[in-house]
Amino acid sequence: MGVVKVSQSFKTKVTPDRMFKALILDSHNLCPQLMFSSIKSIEYLQGNGDAGSLKQLNFTEASPFRYVKHRIDELDKEKWTCKFTMIEGDALMDKLEKIAYDVKFEPYGYGGCVCKISSEYHTKENVKIKEDDIEFGKDRAIGMYEVVEAYLLAHPRAYT
Repeated sequence: MGVVKVSQSFKTKVTPDRMFKALILDSHNLCPQLMFSSIKSIEYLQGNGDAGSLKQLNFTEASPFRYVKHRIDELDKEKWTCKFTMIEGDALMDKLEKIAYDVKFEPYGYGGCVCKISSEYHTKENVKIKEDDIEFGKDRAIGMYEVVEAYLLAHPRAYT
């Protein structure tokens, strides 16, 4: 098994507290509403969002994937950090054992934040993952964060 590490970050005009609440704590409610063309539903299979919880994202027919399951490994509401692992689903493409994510929201400027995402792609034995596959996943993640940022900017009282 090999590990491919990828890091990305982007700046928003939204506070880390609001981004964290919307994207991490309430994603199961907000994301299906905002991204209804690709996300059908998000449900907790075990737990309620704290460390140890299992969450399943179900995608619409328009998506290339049907579902993925995430395990929340660590959650720090004070420091706006979350570690979770994609443990199952067709997005693993029969090439990956899992994808581990480390997400942090850090204050930036006046009222904004930097969203930092580190990912570790754990490949199956004797499998090499293509750069295009990683880029596709990165683009989808950033797209989701941008949609939530736009919503929060348009609704300044949401998640305060």
